[in-house]
Amino acid sequence: MNPDEAANHPVLLLVDDDKVFCKVLKAALERRGFDVLVAYTLEKGLELAEQHTPEYAVVDLRIGHDSGLELVKKLLSLDSNTTCVMLTGFASIATAVEAIKLGAIHYLTKPTNADEIVKALYRNEGDATVAINKKPTSAKRLEWEHLQKILQQHDGNISAAARALNMHRRTLQRKLDKKPVKD
Repeated sequence: MNPDEAANHPVLLLVDDDKVFCKVLKAALERRGFDVLVAYTLEKGLELAEQHTPEYAVVDLRIGHDSGLELVKKLLSLDSNTTCVMLTGFASIATAVEAIKLGAIHYLTKPTNADEIVKALYRNEGDATVAINKKPTSAKRLEWEHLQKILQQHDGNISAAARALNMHRRTLQRKLDKKPVKD
């Protein structure tokens, strides 16, 4: 590819602490016409965003011990035209709502692939035809969702969330480290 062609490719910032996932996704997104910048920390992601002003960003919800929600907020404060998609292996209603409130246009659960991400990046409207789950949410899933909501209300502070839940901090950490219960 010559430099003129590369200059016409939209810049996409990929921020995730999983280096293997980033390597595979970067190659797949580059094949789909993006100039991909990769960061494994929030700080590096913000640094790259300040240097390159990406048109698109794909941000993991949990980057090490940091929240990708904070990065979405900062990216959009730098350039409100940046299209952000949130990825997560720890999906919850609370984090999905917060991601959208902060300006992400989509929230995808892992595992996902480059085609789903590209589709999400270019999708500007909701889908009224999404099927509604016919069976109620399990009690374990509801508990996990509630813990996520309380944690969000306390800005990710586990100690404060544990106090609000009248629960030992280590118990809350153990429950949060588990993957969400499938319905």
